[in-house]
Amino acid sequence: MQNFFSQLGHFLGVDRNSTSHTEKLISITGVLVGLITIHEISSWYLEDSSSLLMIASMGATAILIFGMPHGALSQPWPVICGHMISAAIGVTLSRFFPSDWWTPSLAVALAMGSMHYLHSIHPPGGATAMVAVVGGEQIQEMGYQYLLTPVFMNVASLILVAIIFNSFFPWRRYPVSLALISRTEPPLPKNFTADPEPEDFDKALAELDSYRDITTEELHELYQQAKYQASLRVEKEVQAKRLEQPQSLLSRLKDKIKR
Repeated sequence: MQNFFSQLGHFLGVDRNSTSHTEKLISITGVLVGLITIHEISSWYLEDSSSLLMIASMGATAILIFGMPHGALSQPWPVICGHMISAAIGVTLSRFFPSDWWTPSLAVALAMGSMHYLHSIHPPGGATAMVAVVGGEQIQEMGYQYLLTPVFMNVASLILVAIIFNSFFPWRRYPVSLALISRTEPPLPKNFTADPEPEDFDKALAELDSYRDITTEELHELYQQAKYQASLRVEKEVQAKRLEQPQSLLSRLKDKIKR
């Protein structure tokens, strides 16, 4: 029975979250501070309480930025570009096809495609595109102003809070480039050649104490693929050297004959 539930959990993708309670509490606090800050900045700037202060997709963005600050989907470029391009697509479609049933679906699909090609995949951006279409008269009356307020204002506020908040915790500085600057590689014994096992990846993730959106199995598969690609590269280099040797011998013989 235990094996059944283990297999079921694996099939459903139940995550083995190895982060500490401290890390979880920091993430929760970050989300709370980030969203409160968005609301307060928007209230101060817009003044009119009837204006739209915050869009729902910012809740998902806050979870990504503070819950996994080193994730690829959480970095500033995907967050900014993902929301902005999605908002622009949503507003454009809502102006040309305001009442067609397929407009929300097309907005999200085009937002996804644009984020792919702009290297800025950020899932909450899909919600930003959809809100521009189905958010009601208040949002549709904004037109392209929707991109500036609330979208860009929300995004910029959230990123600023994330940079400041995470700077107090060296292991989770945001963006990830700041964390990598101060990180040092663990020392290894000389001539160490052993390959890591799956449980080694589990321990390494626990040691980092920061949520990573990747499973142990995926890490192991990635490692094996990297080793395979390295073997192909080395094989090509060896073959290239073998082809160069006869040519160098021929050139030497030609030089001797000329002399």
